Amino acid sequence: MSEFVAGQEESWRSDLYLGVHVANPEFRDNPYPFLARLRTYAPVHETPEGVFRLTRYDDVIRMLKEVPSAVRMRDGTVWGSLPELTGGPGQFVLRLDPPDHTRIRKLMNQAFRPRAVERLRHRVRALVAELLDTAMERGEMDIIADLALPVPSTVICEMMGVPTDDRPMFTQWTALATHLLASAMLTPEQLEQSIRAVQELVVYFDKLIADRRKHLGEDILSDLIRAEEEGDRLSEPELMAQSIGLLIAGFETTIGLIGNGLRAFAEHPEQWWLLRQRPELVPNAVEECLRYDGPIVATMRVTREPTRFGDVVIPDDRPVMCFLAAANRDPEHFPHPDRFDITREDIDHLAFGGGVHFCLGAHLARMETQEAFAGMVERFAEIEPKSQQLVWGRSLFRVLGEYPVQLRRAS
Repeated sequence: MSEFVAGQEESWRSDLYLGVHVANPEFRDNPYPFLARLRTYAPVHETPEGVFRLTRYDDVIRMLKEVPSAVRMRDGTVWGSLPELTGGPGQFVLRLDPPDHTRIRKLMNQAFRPRAVERLRHRVRALVAELLDTAMERGEMDIIADLALPVPSTVICEMMGVPTDDRPMFTQWTALATHLLASAMLTPEQLEQSIRAVQELVVYFDKLIADRRKHLGEDILSDLIRAEEEGDRLSEPELMAQSIGLLIAGFETTIGLIGNGLRAFAEHPEQWWLLRQRPELVPNAVEECLRYDGPIVATMRVTREPTRFGDVVIPDDRPVMCFLAAANRDPEHFPHPDRFDITREDIDHLAFGGGVHFCLGAHLARMETQEAFAGMVERFAEIEPKSQQLVWGRSLFRVLGEYPVQLRRAS
C-alpha cells in the first residue's frame, strides 16, 4: 500500500475487488495482469464479502497442503453456493470433507490410478488419429469441436458407461452446471440456467441409473451402483452427485487444457517448432501448459484455525480463495513466469490443486493431452489461428468455446 499516494487507494481497491472477477471480459481473456497486481500489492487480502485471497505460490501451496482446512464451513454449507440440489455440485466428492470425502473418493480412485489410465492410452491414441486425419484432409479445424471436446468426453463416457451418442445433448448442461460452484456470483438469469441444467442432468442420470441397475457392466457407473446397493458406502443422493460430477469433471476442464495449450503453441510458433524437433518433450510441454494457462483459475478452502500469512491473520472458519493461476506465475518461484517455455525444468505447478482434494482425474487429463499434442505435432508443421478474437465457452472454467485454425501439414 505504501506505493500508492493519497487519493489512489479507492481506485486501487476497485481494481482489486472488481477487476479480478469472471464477469469481467478483460479478466476472462487474460487474467494474468490482474493477478500479478494482486500478487505484488496485496498478496494476502480480504474482500468486502469476507473472502480472503492468496496469490503467492508459497502461500497457496501452504494453504492447500499444510494449513488445517476444509471445503465446507463449520455449519456444513459450501460458501457462495446454493442450498443443496439433488445431484448438485455441493454433494460431489470435491465438495465434501472427511470422512465422507475419504469414503467416496476411495470408491472412485481405482479407475483413475496411473496403471488404469495407462491402459486407455491406445484407445485415446486411436481416437486422436481418427479426428486429426479428418482435419488433415480439410487443412483446417476447430481445435475445440474437432479435438479438445470429443477426446475427453468420449473417453469419460466410455469409462462411465454413458452412451457417447448422448454427448451433444449433455455437453451444454455440463458447461452450465459448473457455474453452481460459484453461484453467489451469478446473475438471476445465469442462476436459473445453471439450476435447469442440473435438473436436466438429474433426469438424464435417473433414467440411466435405473437401466444400469438391471444391466450392470464393467464401468464406473456400475461400480458406483454396486457401492450404493451395498448399504452405507454410498447413498442414493451421493450416487447421483458422483455420476453427474464425474461426467462434468471428466471432460470439461480437459477441454480447457487441450484448447488453451494448443492456443499457446499457436501464439508461440517457435515452441511448436521446438516440439516438432523434440517430440520427447510432449509430457513436459503438457506440464508447462498447465502452469502457463491452466483451465482452473482458483480453488476454495475454509480455515479450521486462525492462520497467519505474512502480516495477515485469517480467522477460523473463513473462506479462502487460492489463486492457482497467480501462484503458477509467481516470479519468486518460476523464473520468467510469463514466458511459455516447454523446456522449463521442475514444473511443480498447482494446476491440479493439492492436499486431499488433489484432482482425481489428473493422470487421465495428462494422458489425454499428451496424446492430443503428440498427434498434432506429428501431422502439422504450423497451427495458425483464423481470428485473434477469443470465443469462450459457457463453462465457469477457462474453456474456449471455439478456436478455428489453419493447418499446414508436416513434410
